[in-house]
Amino acid sequence: MDSNQQLKLTQMKNFIQKLGSSTEKYGDPTLERFLIARSMDPNKAAKMFVSWQKWRASFVPLGFIPDSQVTEQLDHRKVFLQGFSKDGYPVAIVKACNHYPAKDQPQFKKFVVHLLDKIIASGVKGTEIGNEKMVAILDLDQIGYKNVEARALITGFQFLQAYYPERLKKCYILSMPWFFVSVWKMVSRFLEKATLEKIVIVTNEEEKKQFIREVGEDVLPEEYGGRANFVLIQDVVLPPLED
Repeated sequence: MDSNQQLKLTQMKNFIQKLGSSTEKYGDPTLERFLIARSMDPNKAAKMFVSWQKWRASFVPLGFIPDSQVTEQLDHRKVFLQGFSKDGYPVAIVKACNHYPAKDQPQFKKFVVHLLDKIIASGVKGTEIGNEKMVAILDLDQIGYKNVEARALITGFQFLQAYYPERLKKCYILSMPWFFVSVWKMVSRFLEKATLEKIVIVTNEEEKKQFIREVGEDVLPEEYGGRANFVLIQDVVLPPLED
């Protein structure tokens, strides 16, 4: 970190104190994520950080969302946690053909937090540093109109942007059908430029080969060109992510 970045980090900490909060439990890498997400503006980063702290305290009072609170979503068997990419990031796969529009939106939001917390926790090697990232794969193969829910995608990305800044390394979208293009255009309007730049829509064989090279055959299931089996996220046992 250069002297200018260190100065902005110090300013951010001072702003957080003025807002009546504390950074005592958090290391610099955590605070840096918020700074980057707010274009290195210490004041805006401080406000975002304090807003996140308040949200976390009210929405995740236990510090994590247990499986028992999101069983209906887990029972759809649509999210898989595959291990580490070639670059060392946890890889999560969402099979959209197993998703059905949620009747209980508050529970679905809890499910999103449960997933993101668990994926990030799986990337912690020993002690959490605070700058861990994840790779996501959204598989749209075999989806029908009954599986399409723009609100679910928007919720997921908005939570990433507001409460998990700089946690997403890359998101690959596979097998996008023609009827989903208009849905994606609508969803994209809710995404920040920095998020859109991390999304890769795989559309041809060369892009698929690049996708396999970047993620790695060891964690990708066979149907994606890899050698692994699918591992349901609820079958992965991890300690909960601590605040």
